[in-house]
Amino acid sequence: MDLSAINPVLLVASLMVAATPILLAGIGELVVEKSGVLNLGVEGMMITGAICGFAVTVETGSPALGFVAAAVGGALLSLLFAVLTQVALANQVASGLALTLFGLGLSALMGQGYVGIKPPSTPKLDIPVLSDLPVVGRILFGHDLVLYLGIALVAAVWATLKYTRAGLILRAVGENHDAAHALGYKVIRIRTLAILFGGACAGLGGAYISLVRVPQWTEGMTAGVGWIALALVVFASWKPWRVLLGAYLFGGVTVVQLNLQAAGVAIPVEYLAMSPYLVTILVLVILSADKSRAPASLGRSFHAAH
Repeated sequence: MDLSAINPVLLVASLMVAATPILLAGIGELVVEKSGVLNLGVEGMMITGAICGFAVTVETGSPALGFVAAAVGGALLSLLFAVLTQVALANQVASGLALTLFGLGLSALMGQGYVGIKPPSTPKLDIPVLSDLPVVGRILFGHDLVLYLGIALVAAVWATLKYTRAGLILRAVGENHDAAHALGYKVIRIRTLAILFGGACAGLGGAYISLVRVPQWTEGMTAGVGWIALALVVFASWKPWRVLLGAYLFGGVTVVQLNLQAAGVAIPVEYLAMSPYLVTILVLVILSADKSRAPASLGRSFHAAH
């Protein structure tokens, strides 16, 4: 066992990369749940975003176009969920699970021709002077644009929910959709927009895995990240900054697990691979005892009284 092989600077930098897919999917799902909708289809939207982004990047040679395609792919899949739950008033839990299964199947079909191909690398933002700083430069300023976009998105969602009228309306719809409807707000339209935003974020998170974190396509490569993102929203008590904190915590567990394996720690690989999910379960157990504050209308269908 050689723990000196673990470089703390590289560890923190790779922790940020590992946290980004969870962060993007988590912040998207937070907005969806704030509107009173429970979408369990995050995993399906992520894997669809992963293959859409990968395929477009390989075909065009442009990672930027790939990420746009991933966001569109995730949003289109979430639109299916919106039609089922907001228009057809289908059960949200069943629809979300169906969406995940559909996304996993669809991505496997779409990705058949892309196994074993390496995508063009996503350029890193090398900020002059800042990137050259010892330790801090490597950790904070040597990443790609999408990683910073994830952090900016958390700040934007927090500010929108806390300070803007749009945020207030979104929270009102999530807390009491009947009262919001009585005030003249278009509940279904607001929820559909929130679902599309969540789908686009999940798609971006999926593409981040296939283009940056593990630059290749393999079937089912999201490997439960969507479920961790769902648990993360609960862990964060529906607060954006806690989503950031939680994503870095889960990302950290994953990266430390890989580094310990590389350093030859004599723990069976299976135990280390289980660790992110064990942390997820532990967090949920703690929070269910804590009875954290969920939006009051979460998971309830809205029937407009004519």
